Amino acid sequence: MKKQEARARIEQLRKEIQEHNYRYYVLAQPSISDFEYDNLMNELIRLEEEYPQFRDPHSPSQRVGSDINKEFEQVRHRYPMYSLSNTYSPEEVQEFEKRIKKSLGGEIEYVCELKYDGVAIALSYQNGVLVRAVTRGDGVQGDDVTENVKTIKSIPLRLRGDDYPSAFVIRGEILFSHNSFERINREKKAKGEAPFANPRNAAAGTLKLQKSSMVAQRPLDCFLYSVVGEELPYSKHYENLKKARDWGFKISAQLQKCRDIEEIFEYINYWDEQRSNLPYDIDGVVIKVNSYQQQDTLGYTAKSPRWAIAYKFKAEQAETTLKSIQYQVGRTGAVTPVANLEPVYLGGTTVKRASLHNQDQIRLLDVRINDKVYIEKGGEIIPKIVGVDKDKRPGDSQAIEFIRRCPECGTELIKPEGEARHYCPNENGCPPQIKGKLEHFVSRRAMDIEAAEATIDALYQKGLVNDVGDLFFLSKDDLLQLERFADKSAQNLVDSIQSAKQVPFPRVLYALGIRFVGETVAKKLAAHFPSIDKLARASYDELVAINEIGDRIARSITHYFRQDKNLEIIDKLKKAGVQLKKQNDAEETGNQKLSGLTIVISGTFDHYSRKQLQEMIEQHGGKNTSSVSSHTDYLLAGENVGSKKLDQARKNNIPVISESDFLDMIGQ
Repeated sequence: MKKQEARARIEQLRKEIQEHNYRYYVLAQPSISDFEYDNLMNELIRLEEEYPQFRDPHSPSQRVGSDINKEFEQVRHRYPMYSLSNTYSPEEVQEFEKRIKKSLGGEIEYVCELKYDGVAIALSYQNGVLVRAVTRGDGVQGDDVTENVKTIKSIPLRLRGDDYPSAFVIRGEILFSHNSFERINREKKAKGEAPFANPRNAAAGTLKLQKSSMVAQRPLDCFLYSVVGEELPYSKHYENLKKARDWGFKISAQLQKCRDIEEIFEYINYWDEQRSNLPYDIDGVVIKVNSYQQQDTLGYTAKSPRWAIAYKFKAEQAETTLKSIQYQVGRTGAVTPVANLEPVYLGGTTVKRASLHNQDQIRLLDVRINDKVYIEKGGEIIPKIVGVDKDKRPGDSQAIEFIRRCPECGTELIKPEGEARHYCPNENGCPPQIKGKLEHFVSRRAMDIEAAEATIDALYQKGLVNDVGDLFFLSKDDLLQLERFADKSAQNLVDSIQSAKQVPFPRVLYALGIRFVGETVAKKLAAHFPSIDKLARASYDELVAINEIGDRIARSITHYFRQDKNLEIIDKLKKAGVQLKKQNDAEETGNQKLSGLTIVISGTFDHYSRKQLQEMIEQHGGKNTSSVSSHTDYLLAGENVGSKKLDQARKNNIPVISESDFLDMIGQ
């Protein structure tokens, strides 16, 4: 590979991995399997080592992902939580064992454990009482989720016996069993909500709920796999875990001590075959040196211990027949091909459909109708096709021609330069795009119109709404035409729609669904253009002059405001009284009740989430920071306020206010 080719590939890999990190750690919506991700990362590491002139301290190879959520208080781990080196190769497990023997010599004992696919947690105990639970985060610090973890019945709040250390940390994996996961998704579907993609996503989402009472309603479970501290009863990992079971912790019954590489592979091969019989998801096996003294001798790399390795199983696959291809159109007009399959059992469920992603993927696989295909379950709800058995291909098969016209409205598709997907450009006349925009508009993080999302299809089919502006002119009588609506439910929806008129301008801007304008971009735009009219008049050059607003976003915004239909929608929203300018902007109102004030938020609240309170502080001219200091003016404290922040506030004589006090301050 030439230098310039290597540089281009390195930059491409960094961009791809950063996007996958965001989807995995922030959105909890992974789009590729762990195997594919690890292959990308390993290729990047190899190229950066081969071409050191292209190394970058900000490369994803130089950092680990984080599950930190700014709505929770961040806490430093007493003992850093290193990530494990992963491998899918038996040869690399053998190399690991050879390195251990070469470094240590003498007798070595290993412990093999199942690698549960859940959310890592560190539990701190003092004098036998659970005092803190922190997510892995970035390994140095994580989110304090103590109140949520206290609802998990398999985690002891107070230990049994009296022979435990006075202070120690025990680490584990929080997860859902298959049965519990299926129950939760049944409940979500019954409410008209999108199901979780997999048990790990469900566990991550549940653990980050703002109200512990809601967490308590979901049957989370936890397996513990590591005890850390200065006063542990034994000098070996396996023995301490066995003892931890006596203290009341749920320790896996599948722990096994191994003396050599043959016993390690017996364990790996057995659980690779038997994992489908477990009530929980596992994605591999962890191998550790048992002796703490030997662990200390081996030490750590910058990111992982040298005394442990994770052997990850390849994702389960099944073979079936591709019967046909269906093309789906999303909110943005993106067209996704979905394969309809001969039903096949895979990973605990019967699979009938699989994603083909885009035209390039179809060509890459060279997949055809009636092919025998291999499917794999990754992080998505819909499995994907990963290969074709061309030896079984019918003699009369023909290559698939990607559709040229939208399957919903018949408009000719376009494929923008540099993008992999085809799009239907008929954004204001294509039914799934219209309904998708409506669903986005009423969603919780946009206009938050309660119970509206499940009603959009019925409203559209009845001709009661054709765009987001129509929502604000619905009457109770209109809603009573629909099935499942009675007098009270109809009035509740009307009231919710009316209350949405108070949603601040940045969220309205996000709710409009302008392509590439997410929540953060919407805030930036509202800060520079404090009304929809000023934004609509903004030129391309004015837009790209704003920090982090690039060519793609600027073109999308100018395109949006050139469409007559979009201008009609904005006129409807104006007539309805929706907030289309910053009501608390000093230039327009001269009234910023929190101007110059710095407010820290901690705890959970009855009426608003911490994110909403943060937005309200900023809307009224105040500043929200994450930690209490001498420059803080108020601590806004809710239920389960962080003790450290409360102590700092008292130490600095900073007033502590309630949610009610805060609302009085802003006159709401």
